[in-house]
This record gives sequence, structure tokens and C-alpha cells, in this order.
Amino acid sequence: MSHFSIAGLQLDLSTGDNLDVIANEIIKTKKRFPWLNMIVLSELASHGPEKKYATTFPSEAEQFYSQLAEEHDVWLIPGSMYEQAGTEIFNTTTVINNKGEIVERYRKIYPFYPYEDGVSCGQDFVVFDVPQGRIGVAICYDLWFPEVARQLTSIGAEVLIYPTLTGTIDRPIELVMAQATAATNQSYVIAINAAGNLGNGQSIVVGPEGNLIYQAGVGVEIIPFEVDFDLVRRNRERGLHNLGQPLKSFANNQIQFSVYTDRAPLNDVLKELGLLAIPKNNVMKRK
Repeated sequence: MSHFSIAGLQLDLSTGDNLDVIANEIIKTKKRFPWLNMIVLSELASHGPEKKYATTFPSEAEQFYSQLAEEHDVWLIPGSMYEQAGTEIFNTTTVINNKGEIVERYRKIYPFYPYEDGVSCGQDFVVFDVPQGRIGVAICYDLWFPEVARQLTSIGAEVLIYPTLTGTIDRPIELVMAQATAATNQSYVIAINAAGNLGNGQSIVVGPEGNLIYQAGVGVEIIPFEVDFDLVRRNRERGLHNLGQPLKSFANNQIQFSVYTDRAPLNDVLKELGLLAIPKNNVMKRK
């Protein structure tokens, strides 16, 4: 079988200890949908977006989730948590299998600067295998950078999961990006947002043809669905509607993009934009 079942939990959480609330939701979800293989939560679900909750890994929260995963025979991507690593803080997602084992940790490569100030950039791309196929994981603002999805796809990811925490008016743009990312990488794209106090919901599940499978509203929702890895592989082999084959075209074309091999031209051009900082006023400087 090539099917793998996932549920996204779009929850109304707060800043502070959300572990008991999340555990109850995981237990209820697995009881209601016993066929689920994996449950995914939103970015910074465990304690909210304040860096004062940063802790060293392995952490007590990870152990808490590991026990839940084993007890309920379900893979968990419990959103992300702030990780204290020496003097640095990372926004880190833990991947836990249904035996309660931590199989991967991913550090957000693109923190939401300048607003996510004080969080360091991760350096490693993370994919992991389930029995049916390969899944890649990134976090929220990483979706805005197509290079992240392309790199994950190039190392075999067939499903891209983005725990997300967006409570701002740019959420509709992210929905468009999710569909475009799915189409250009011929992958499932899953972006699970928070609701209520911390996020404005609208979690999205997109199929490997860029097709909208489900878009949530702004309230609390459980979003169960089934991934078909064979559908991904057929789409990549034959093309979108038997037409465009973007992954094959990308692999076969020998062009070397200078922006990636030599960052100097990029840096020279973008210096004119000024510093990466929160805007202070609405007045543009005249040249």
C-alpha cells in the first residue's frame, strides 16, 4: 500500500504550557480516527512564541511527546519549540515515530526576521522515511523561499510538511505559495497553522498536482486526510495532467544559476534595499 494517513490539528493555544491540552487533542483525534499514521501540529505549539521557554534538547517536552506517540501508535510532528543550544536559540521541529523514537530534528532555516529576532538560522535540510515513502519538513516562513522546497525534493521528499504560526494579513499569500510549491515540486504540501489567540488558521493541504485538497477556516479544526505516494510518483513520471514535468526539466537542464554559485552580485543589488529591520515610518527616501 502507498497510502499514509495524516491529521493536522489547528488548535487555539496560548503562550505557556500547552502540553496537556495538546495531549488531550492527540488522544481524542487518534480515538476518533484510529487509522491515522501521523499527527501534525502548528509551529511553536507547545509553549507559544516567547523565547523565554527555550530549553536544551533532548527536552522534557520531547519525552512527553515520545510517550504519547508510543502509547497511541502514531507518528508525531508536534509543531516546533525554541531550542537553547549554547548561546544560540533555534526554532526546532522534532519528528517522532510511532515507537516513540526521535528520528529527526529540523532547525528553521529562515526565521521570520526581523520579527523573530534572536533566533539563529538552521543549516541542515531534513527528510525522513515512513514505510510508504519520504517526507520533508520545514517551518512556516521557509515556505517563502522556493529553494527550501526544491532542496527537500532533490533529496527525495514526496510530501512537504510546514508547521506554521501566522496571525497576520499575509496568510492568503501563503495559501497561494502552498499551491505553487506543490505544483512546481510535484509534491503534497501541508501547512498547519494555529487558530485563535496565536494564529488565524486557514491551514492548507495541497496535492501533487497543485490541487487544493482542503483549506480550513479560522477556528479549531481536525484535518484528517490520506497521502498517496504512488500518485506523487505517477505525477512526476508522466507530468501534471500528462503535460508539464518540472522535476525532470529541472534535472535535465544543465544551467548553473550564478546567484547560487556566487552571491556577490545578489548582495550588491540588494544592498540598495537597506537593512533587514522593522519599518519605522511610511516615508520613502528620495534617491
